[in-house]
Amino acid sequence: MSTLLTLASLRISEANPNHHLWNNNGTWFLHYTVYPTPFTKERIRRSLGTKDVKVARERRDNFFSLLAKQNSSLVPVAEQTTAFA
Repeated sequence: MSTLLTLASLRISEANPNHHLWNNNGTWFLHYTVYPTPFTKERIRRSLGTKDVKVARERRDNFFSLLAKQNSSLVPVAEQTTAFA
């Protein structure tokens, strides 16, 4: 039996503090793309439940930190391929 494990790879532009954020009629959303298989991709948008961009940035950062922690706990350190650039 084989198991497929999906790891996160984040590309964050330091020149754009609102990277991965999208303002929809005043409410901030987190948007990102996942690749469930090597041949498919899925765009994810989830409300951050705030109209304040500073709160939205904080919630985005917390979400990605949580995601990174989950990935590091699933894969032995020698095999980690999670990239943050």
